[in-house]
Amino acid sequence: MKSRIERLLDGQDGGNVYFISGYPNIFYYSGFTSEDAFLFIAEDTRILVTDSRYTVQAKQQAPEFDIMDISEGWEKIFAAVHHTQIGFEENKMSVGSFERIRAHAAGKDFFRAQNIINAPRRHKDNEELKAIADAERIGDEAFSHILKYIRPGMTERDIALELEMYMKRSGATDLSFTTIAASGARSAMPHGTASEKIVENGDILTLDFGCVYKGYCSDMTRTVVVGRADEMQRKIYDIVLGAQMAALDGMRAGMRCSEIDALARDYIAKAGYGDKFGHSLGHGVGIEIHESPNFSPKSKDVLEEGNVLSVEPGIYIEGFGGVRIEDLIAVKDGKIVNLTYSPKQLIEL
Repeated sequence: MKSRIERLLDGQDGGNVYFISGYPNIFYYSGFTSEDAFLFIAEDTRILVTDSRYTVQAKQQAPEFDIMDISEGWEKIFAAVHHTQIGFEENKMSVGSFERIRAHAAGKDFFRAQNIINAPRRHKDNEELKAIADAERIGDEAFSHILKYIRPGMTERDIALELEMYMKRSGATDLSFTTIAASGARSAMPHGTASEKIVENGDILTLDFGCVYKGYCSDMTRTVVVGRADEMQRKIYDIVLGAQMAALDGMRAGMRCSEIDALARDYIAKAGYGDKFGHSLGHGVGIEIHESPNFSPKSKDVLEEGNVLSVEPGIYIEGFGGVRIEDLIAVKDGKIVNLTYSPKQLIEL
């Protein structure tokens, strides 16, 4: 398999150099684990720019790169870059920073290259797939743990903190995103981050959480009922689970991602709740929690080897609550592999 840099440069103009300023791609292409850096990558160029706090770290983590100290000045740095066409990450640099840097790049022309630079990350290699699977395993174990911990009278924040501590004690270095713990009517908010609301008997409780392990994110959602579920809660839960299974069972490598989204969306619509499922079916997951490709009605993507995406249908009813169930899937050796192992039958606590 080609290296990540080879995949970036494959088919591109050999006269271009890529100027990388955002942490996800700095880490992806160099292995350097600090945001205080810039990369220049071309066929004959591997330069990592950082400051004196990180030069030793950079030499250890990015041995293929020439290390330059930013204190040397941008004129000297650009003098070491012999290319005149510079592709930059337009989504990862402020206008002010870009203008300040460009002022020191006499004779250089800049062009937007975010999509080119991001493209190789869509297809995870075996090392990346293992890191994501291990991160998801930590999430699965955290969910098993939290089921023994939840009880009426706790706040959503209590539950979220316990989840987070468990993941970090299990080897996670960070959270993938702010933990969602939304109970009762608040579960109708898809991004209802944990509050001081007290969890009551009979509440729906939606938990959406993830962690970072070896630089890669996990993501999963489970919805439980604290106490006994009523008829409406069971009905909505069963519809969401049926929609997720329709997508999981029906998806194949080579399908358009919009078609996969429709498998779940049509299931929910036929059950009469199409207007209560407003977000996309899923998103790519990797170094960032939201990456390409995506399962959505307007997606132009095709499900391909090495893709990792969430599959997370939901129904959200104001004043009642909501249900979401989310797994991570990967395409490996042409097959769909579910990386999430937590049970999906309705759990009553």
